[in-house]
Amino acid sequence: MRRRWMFFLVVLLVFSLAVGMSGCGPEADPAPDPDPDVAVEPDPEPDPGPLFIVIATGSPGGTYFPLGAGIARAISMRVEGVIAQSESTAASVANSRFVGGKESEMGMAMANVAFSAYVGEGPFEGEKQDIVALFSMYPAVQHLFVCADSDIYSIADLVGKDISVGAPGSGNEVTAEIILKAAGIWEDVTAKNYSQPEAADAFRDGLVDAVFFNFAFPGAVVEEIRVARDIRFIPLEEDLLNKIIADYPYFTKGVLPAGVYGLEEDVSALTVGNLMLVHRDMDDDLAYSLVAAIFNEDSLRELAGIHPIAEVMSKEIAVEVPITLHPGAARFFREN
Repeated sequence: MRRRWMFFLVVLLVFSLAVGMSGCGPEADPAPDPDPDVAVEPDPEPDPGPLFIVIATGSPGGTYFPLGAGIARAISMRVEGVIAQSESTAASVANSRFVGGKESEMGMAMANVAFSAYVGEGPFEGEKQDIVALFSMYPAVQHLFVCADSDIYSIADLVGKDISVGAPGSGNEVTAEIILKAAGIWEDVTAKNYSQPEAADAFRDGLVDAVFFNFAFPGAVVEEIRVARDIRFIPLEEDLLNKIIADYPYFTKGVLPAGVYGLEEDVSALTVGNLMLVHRDMDDDLAYSLVAAIFNEDSLRELAGIHPIAEVMSKEIAVEVPITLHPGAARFFREN
């Protein structure tokens, strides 16, 4: 019995010592109140990282694709905090929608297609796009060619023929349709929607009688076709050109000049400008920086090494646009 009491006394003593020790030692000083006269530095915001920009271009073999890659490189090299990359697309119509829908930050488009997208007509009926021009790149010529031994010598001779008019959603398709409708034969031809590489294959295999292309000369895909087949270009008659330009003032008369593609003389053709588009909400300073990087002398020299059409790119041509010029870009061209 005594041992049991001794056990309880020992346990009680140990418990008392533990409780007593828990209350020993100095109490922690409370945190001092902040001095209202001392400014507290806010925590630095995390680095958001680089801004990524996508440039919608066109099919390999045309002008948009290599030129877009060169422009992306110029931006990435000369605009701090921005990384740009180019992507192959179906070109003008698709690019206008990509930019208008903010799926791409920049996009290349023929001036006629950009105008239609801007006002909501033609292929954009009822779906006006929120786009503006960053700058005009260069004028492009609508190519139309057949086999050298073909019986086609004029637009009228295309009746009953299979013709590649360009990929669905391309400016090439839109312009080819305008030409054929102005000539009154749109319903009398079989239009094939081939991309540039597909059109080249179809032409070499004899699946189409004629091909429309729209890009700055010389087009790499045309040069590739000429390796396999002898070709002949079809001129557009003066009356037809006048009729088209009267209805669509953003077109102009042009030529495929003697010397290009082995031509011995100029071939009359329809010409249209090509624009770089951005969304109307693009930041003004960003737009300014993009244009400054592209129209840097070193950039233009590098672009001309990629495609000779870049030699015609200039600040004077850049502002020749049929739609609103982005205010940031307009500020750059005013100041420079």
